[in-house]
Amino acid sequence: MKLSHKLSMVAAVLFVLSGVCPSKVQALSEDSLTAPSAVLMDAASGEVLFAKNPHEVRACASITKIMTVDLVMEALDEGLLQWDDTVTASEHAASMGGSDIWLEPGETMSVRDMLKATMIASANDAAVALAEHLCGSEEEFVEKMNEKAKALSMNETVFKNCNGLDEEGHVTSAYDVALMSRDLLRHPSVLQFSTTWMDELRGGKTQLVNTNKLIKSYSGITGLKTGTTSQAGSCVSATAERDGVSLIAVVLGSASGKERFSDAARLLDDGFAHYAMASPEAPAKAFTQIPVSGGMSETVSTFCKKASPFLVKKGEEGSIVEEVTLPESVPAPVHQGDVLGQVVYKKGGEQIAEIPITAAQDVEEMTTGKVFRILVRLLAGEGSAAHQES
Repeated sequence: MKLSHKLSMVAAVLFVLSGVCPSKVQALSEDSLTAPSAVLMDAASGEVLFAKNPHEVRACASITKIMTVDLVMEALDEGLLQWDDTVTASEHAASMGGSDIWLEPGETMSVRDMLKATMIASANDAAVALAEHLCGSEEEFVEKMNEKAKALSMNETVFKNCNGLDEEGHVTSAYDVALMSRDLLRHPSVLQFSTTWMDELRGGKTQLVNTNKLIKSYSGITGLKTGTTSQAGSCVSATAERDGVSLIAVVLGSASGKERFSDAARLLDDGFAHYAMASPEAPAKAFTQIPVSGGMSETVSTFCKKASPFLVKKGEEGSIVEEVTLPESVPAPVHQGDVLGQVVYKKGGEQIAEIPITAAQDVEEMTTGKVFRILVRLLAGEGSAAHQES
């Protein structure tokens, strides 16, 4: 066997072990994905980088639990729930079929363990128990789910339950799933569950294995949720981060779990291959002195923060144009932090960011009283100096 062939085989093995495909990443086309509906979104900005039937209305199975967990995480952040609060399973929660942790009516677990079961094992019974604990009933919780969907502009979504079991009229779209996935990522503590491959409950009596197989194979994976039912097919919202780029790949309606993961990995590969984060420094022109009319000081200094990083196509980092807008002068009074102008960043003629230019210090308005007091101090100082000379 030639040395070059041996080296190629070694390289291929290393790529497989790292979860990266050894072939070059080619530009995506709709035909390159087997799933009928898919979206690739930048998690930071919400920009859609690729879409295949993104607004097609479909069943979504346990992808539903992204919204369920999002509402629970919000309640935790707001102090309405505590991680160690006790959740008691009702008969309704315990009656759920499909993926579950076999809750018994009256059985108790902490909010943390119920969330762990919901995210890692996609437990339908745990999701319902959390919903009932937070709102009193699953029906009231579902109302909140739909309210939040409207607030996120999830226009193709209607929730009928909190766990994603097939139900007439329980639908969403790949684009909407990306929106709620992005919202859930605002709660970084959820990653403790979405990135865990295996865990346990009930003192080790119940083993949990994550339904998202990409956790074991994809570099940079951060989650997020899978779903499978007869109506929805195989679905996944896969999130990953590399070099500051955070992506959301949603795949709905795949024919098999293997195909959904393959499509999701292909979407993420394309995003990481073709996009990078740009982080330009604040332009020097944003730091200057602006004349102040009617002020106790003739000028005011300006200040500008560095722009937050934003996504650009690789190779286009240098094509970002910055435009600085500042007035010729400003009237007094000026207060530190007052917005005096802005820096606008554009790419291809389209605005991608706007950063305010602010006053670095106060400048008081000039008044007769203030001028008189200054004159008095000056005259007093001159008189004292003359006295010392004599």
